[in-house]
Amino acid sequence: MTWLELRRFPPFLALLLAMACIPGRDDGKPDRGFDPPAAELVLHTVDSDGHPIAVWEKSPAEPRAVLLLVHGRTWSTVPDFDLQVPGENLSLMDGLVDLGIASYGIDLRGYGETPRDPSGWTTPNQAADDVAVVLAWIRERHATADVNLFGWSQGSRVAQLTAQRHPEALDRLVVFGYPHRPGQRPVQAPGGDPPMEATTAEAAASDFIIPGSISQVAIEAYVESALAADPVRSDWTSGHEFNALDPARVTVPTLILQGEHDPLSPPRFQNWLFTGLATVDKSWVVIPGGDHAAFLETPRAYFLSALESFLLRGEM
Repeated sequence: MTWLELRRFPPFLALLLAMACIPGRDDGKPDRGFDPPAAELVLHTVDSDGHPIAVWEKSPAEPRAVLLLVHGRTWSTVPDFDLQVPGENLSLMDGLVDLGIASYGIDLRGYGETPRDPSGWTTPNQAADDVAVVLAWIRERHATADVNLFGWSQGSRVAQLTAQRHPEALDRLVVFGYPHRPGQRPVQAPGGDPPMEATTAEAAASDFIIPGSISQVAIEAYVESALAADPVRSDWTSGHEFNALDPARVTVPTLILQGEHDPLSPPRFQNWLFTGLATVDKSWVVIPGGDHAAFLETPRAYFLSALESFLLRGEM
């Protein structure tokens, strides 16, 4: 109800109606007037040039938009984007479903439920091409909805590379925790067998930087989930392929999300990306109090609100 509509009522009644329109939730979920049933986490397998790619899905009954999530360097979709903690709402996928957005998460080669590449290595171009294949598969499933792409940390670099190599595959791009340092990297080729080092609990907890921004119970749940999903560290090579990252080649609407206290994505990196983007439809939002894992922490509601404003504008 708009303010002009409220003016038709007596002042006291108008005030009561206006107060009733103010959201009353404080759990990071939008106020829809009811709690829909929790969406089921579904695992799909998508073929990318003969290689099976694991894709996780949580969707509402009638999606208003679609978002594919690309995880970071160390951990895969489930610990990053669907963390389940009793009594706490931390899953990004659940938050998106509450907004009416179908959420998908890709496990890149060597992560989660996706087997390693036959070479044993993961490369930027291969990762971007796999993401494009999954985006095309999603578009077939949601022919009438916008299909958008979200990348976190190293996943934000993969997402940008996808937007450059396959601009037809996505309608909008979102990057968060963008760590790319402009400049040329030397050519890198695989040097023997991948080391396949074991992951550690210390590494799993390292992204939670701001004291008190997430409960100890949630940190422990994240560590447990991360080590279960990714007990062996994936191995990347051909890092020079990220030299191709060029904001001037990104033509789709783009949202840059930056945690206020994120040491891995300082403002100068975001500024290089933002000012260089070819699209004029671009936004740069700083998450107050956020660090490198803001969507799992106290700024979660702010984070989701920024996503909603960007992905569902015109429908709100």
